[in-house]
Amino acid sequence: MADEEEADAEPAVELGEGEPVEGAPLARVTSRLTWPIKKSRLETLEGDAVIRTPDGPTELSAALEDVDITYFEKRQEFEEAVRDVVGRGPVATVDE
Repeated sequence: MADEEEADAEPAVELGEGEPVEGAPLARVTSRLTWPIKKSRLETLEGDAVIRTPDGPTELSAALEDVDITYFEKRQEFEEAVRDVVGRGPVATVDE
């Protein structure tokens, strides 16, 4: 019974009223994977995922074309390699 009451409670963090952003955060995509992983397997599983970058939404497979590493031991290693390609910084919002 207590679990049902907790589920109906207000969220712990309120969401803001900011501009919409296309694509998913890179961390959300990588959280769906298990590590270590080969680059080819990663492309098969999540290559069509659209990630947020400073230059706008980018398909993960397009970002991986410029990554020279073929085997990622850890999630952090993969995220670092992708950020080296797509850049770091503020993410563009959707133009409406």
